[in-house]
Amino acid sequence: MACDLTAGRQEVCKESVGGLQAVYFINFVSGSTFTRPSDGEVTDGFSGLTAYKYELKGTSNYTETVNSSRENGTTFFTQELTLNLKKLTNEMTTELKTLAYGRPQIVVHTNAGDALLVGQDRGADLTAGTIQTGGGLGDLYGYSVTMTGEEQLPAGFISGSTVDDPFAAITAPTIVTS
Repeated sequence: MACDLTAGRQEVCKESVGGLQAVYFINFVSGSTFTRPSDGEVTDGFSGLTAYKYELKGTSNYTETVNSSRENGTTFFTQELTLNLKKLTNEMTTELKTLAYGRPQIVVHTNAGDALLVGQDRGADLTAGTIQTGGGLGDLYGYSVTMTGEEQLPAGFISGSTVDDPFAAITAPTIVTS
């Protein structure tokens, strides 16, 4: 039966760290060619694509929620990325508008060195956002953006990602940083 468990899990060591160091937005590719064998790891499919890198530091985070209904016999995964992007600029406000109109695939690169492919089959939508100046000198002067994807499978780990390079073991996309 396809829903039988195949492994247990021991208590893990406490060497992990939380947080995100960067996200990479890829304009949605319909019928994308990402290779994802039965173990769920993404092993290929970025060649020829362009990824727009957003460096992060601070309170940005990624959460994935399992939605499963016994009554309906359905399961899907809600992928939610919340980004706090510092400093308002005309150029970033224009990019934010474009981001809201599209539904990109996103690579989330964690401080622990993992990279996850969000919105692989359906893309991710900008579902909430603010452009804010804050009220005090220490408040956020920038953007808060929430991207949400709903997928049949959880976000796939990208094979061989490292702290320094989310695409270390595969053919990387062309990366644009500014």
